[in-house]
Amino acid sequence: MRVVSVVGARPQFIKAAPLLRALRSSHTSVLVHTGQHYDANMSRAFFDELQLPEPDHYLGVGSGRHGTQTGEMLARLETVLTADRPDWVVAFGDTNTTLAAALAASKLCIPIAHVEAGLRSFNRAMPEEINRIVVDALADLLLCPTGTAVENLEREGLTRGVHQVGDLMAEALADACSRAAAQSSVLQRLELTERGFVLATVHRAENTDDRERLQRILRGLESASHPVVFPVHPRTRAALADVALGPGSAVRMIEPVGYIDMVRLISAACVVATDSGGLQKEAYWLGTPCVTLRDETEWVETVEAGGNTLVGADSAAIAHALAQITPTARRPDIHQHPPPSRRILDLLTAA
Repeated sequence: MRVVSVVGARPQFIKAAPLLRALRSSHTSVLVHTGQHYDANMSRAFFDELQLPEPDHYLGVGSGRHGTQTGEMLARLETVLTADRPDWVVAFGDTNTTLAAALAASKLCIPIAHVEAGLRSFNRAMPEEINRIVVDALADLLLCPTGTAVENLEREGLTRGVHQVGDLMAEALADACSRAAAQSSVLQRLELTERGFVLATVHRAENTDDRERLQRILRGLESASHPVVFPVHPRTRAALADVALGPGSAVRMIEPVGYIDMVRLISAACVVATDSGGLQKEAYWLGTPCVTLRDETEWVETVEAGGNTLVGADSAAIAHALAQITPTARRPDIHQHPPPSRRILDLLTAA
């Protein structure tokens, strides 16, 4: 069996790592990197730390407007897939890379497996939501991380090829936890103490492209009683040039960090404030309270379990949540049996 896995952004590198290891053990695995994330801290560092193989094809698309970026990916992926003719194309998550991979494969009648199928925020103003809906409609295997995702697809009339397989990101995190504790020196480098800081990330278009919304988020973070460590996504850095921090702000902006350092920061923070879907999950699994800087989340299980609080971009709500939130009583088990990578491999082989 010949499988082409298409990645382009940080969360996809993490999800792909355990599946690529499983594929390489018994099948031909081809890795395509679209170049959606190309900054060294957002791409190269993850390939090194996750021990990902060098991409067989690097498309170098880079950033750009949604239509331009997706169209360029589609054209370049079509060339690769036409020459390669794999048995499967695997697409991960909800980015423009995901959409382009599914469109290119569907036009060439190559079966598509969608990792993280069925997630819904029910907010079609989010580009990611449109990507999810379209890719799920095109996919032949819909690989759901949760029962809620399966139910979402059922409501849309999608039942064929739907399987609940668990979460590849949890599998990657389980492997990274011991490495982070033993290898990461990020707390020492940044002079941080366990549970003595807030970890914040902001990168969603709804927050970075709206100056007033971004300003309200910053005001909320500035109210934290602990220092706020803010690894700044390249997309966010440009937006921040127009948004001023208050005098003496506790918000400390740093360059993006690698996966192992980020796992260590999440596990050591007193709270995570983020608009990232991946960080919501990682915080939940690591037992760190999360304040989500969005009005809704596709990871509703984290809210229902009491580990995640939705605050949107309301400065007062952010400040209140950061002051009130307490650690959850129990950490969920991130070890899944059999592991998601094995379940996915078995489904690809059997189909």
